[in-house]
Amino acid sequence: MERVIQLLDDLDDFMSTLGLLSERIRNGLVMLLSTLFVLAIQVGGVLLALAHPPLALAAALLLFVSLLYRAVTSSHQPLEIA
Repeated sequence: MERVIQLLDDLDDFMSTLGLLSERIRNGLVMLLSTLFVLAIQVGGVLLALAHPPLALAAALLLFVSLLYRAVTSSHQPLEIA
């Protein structure tokens, strides 16, 4: 009976190890995809600036205004320096 309990305990440890390993793999894939996405946006911005400079300027201004609006209206409280 103790052998069955030990076997089930080993199986539980193995499943937990697989879960932790799959989480590391998932985090790595998410980081890789986000890096590729950021690089694709930057390359697209450069290509847009080379092809249509006024359109690239308009897109940059829209992004800047939306970032400024979010910074002003967010509920984040800055740290007080005493």
